[in-house]
Amino acid sequence: MLWDTGAGEGRTVRIGNEGIGHGELRAAAAAVAARIAGADAVAVHGEASLSTVVAVAGGLLAGVPVVPVPSDSGAAERRHIVRDSGARLWLGPPRPGTDLPAVPVDPAERSPRGLPEPPSGAAALIMYTSGTTGPPKGVVVSRAAVAADLDALADAWGWTAADTLVHGLPLFHVHGLVLGVLGALRTGCSLVHTVRPTPAAYAAAAEAGGTLFFGVPTVWSRVVRDRGAARALAGARLLVSGSAPLPAPVAEGLAALSGQSPVERYGMTETLITTAARADAPRLTGWVGPALPGVRTRLRGEDGAPVDEDGESIGELQVRGTTLFDGYLGLPEATAAAWTGDGWFRTGDAAVVDARGRHRIVGRMSVDMIKTGGYRVGAGEVEAALLGHPAVREAAVVGEADDDLGQRIVAYLVGEGIEAADVADFVAGSLSVHKRPREVRVVESLPRNAMGKVQKKLLG
Repeated sequence: MLWDTGAGEGRTVRIGNEGIGHGELRAAAAAVAARIAGADAVAVHGEASLSTVVAVAGGLLAGVPVVPVPSDSGAAERRHIVRDSGARLWLGPPRPGTDLPAVPVDPAERSPRGLPEPPSGAAALIMYTSGTTGPPKGVVVSRAAVAADLDALADAWGWTAADTLVHGLPLFHVHGLVLGVLGALRTGCSLVHTVRPTPAAYAAAAEAGGTLFFGVPTVWSRVVRDRGAARALAGARLLVSGSAPLPAPVAEGLAALSGQSPVERYGMTETLITTAARADAPRLTGWVGPALPGVRTRLRGEDGAPVDEDGESIGELQVRGTTLFDGYLGLPEATAAAWTGDGWFRTGDAAVVDARGRHRIVGRMSVDMIKTGGYRVGAGEVEAALLGHPAVREAAVVGEADDDLGQRIVAYLVGEGIEAADVADFVAGSLSVHKRPREVRVVESLPRNAMGKVQKKLLG
């Protein structure tokens, strides 16, 4: 499940200044696996280090579910994750908020021990959600789901052992850990993790032969502002963006400086990646491609009725297929509530789908679907329009209670020289008039999580 043992020969994994060959990594992971075999689950501090990669790989070799703990979590959150997950061991040095027996992880250690392949349906990871509506929930992801997702993405992106993957994303999320580490091991390609996703680090990796680059919109925005770094990416085979919609000005800037704009993809902790723009298809900024093989999608209205897939009508995106999770750990009621009666997972995301099966995510149904003056407006569409204004660098749109309209559209903007009437008219000129912001608030920065997603609940 982990390695393409043949193609990975001669390939390396490098995290910052630490490096190891694929074969050596497997032997180091086998040493960890021998110590933890039979454990119910193991917790791993998800920092960007080679020991984290060895620890995760060791757990998967042993067939023990791995619980990646966010490296930026506080003691209380760490304590909740460890206790809720049922982890029995902590891999690596102890951290505040944990009282588990600590198992040392040494990337220099080697074990020749061979281990049988665990059942494909066994749990690979227990990953915790952000806890927007309560304490973080444990999402149980099977080995089969991980394998199916990575194989589908390899097909969509032409991802092979000949690539060198480069990114600096956190090693406790789907993008950075599943795609960014396990994807490299499964395809057999080399991995360069830059620890921090800075323009300078991406440029250096590109000049050293990097071919496949992962980033979130915040990363690509910073790269575009560093024109030299963006030009250095001209030799890359493919750029990938995810976790939030990519602003059109950023995509256009990358295309002008590097010769290409990123492909985009969509997924959740519960679903892994379910839709992805293909490397061999024309770029369409803001669209996250068709459903991957093994995945089906549909749109439903608030009343459960089908929504037209005409590229404009908005509905809740619902999915089913081989990449989905097995349920929320110890929460049967929450698991049942997440699925429709006929077996589709409710993503809670608002989306449109066009006649060619391509998807565009316009936000969360609960936060980003704004009902104003009898219209239903997706916040993401308004944000994309605002980012086309030359004075706007960042944008977040929310709906706030209004006695007349029901909700009024409020835009939080980061930039210089922003005039409220000007940006409102700009939106009305590119979208329908009823989609213009009724109020504009200029702020120094937008609150974001580790993956660059705006935390709208913190606005206001």
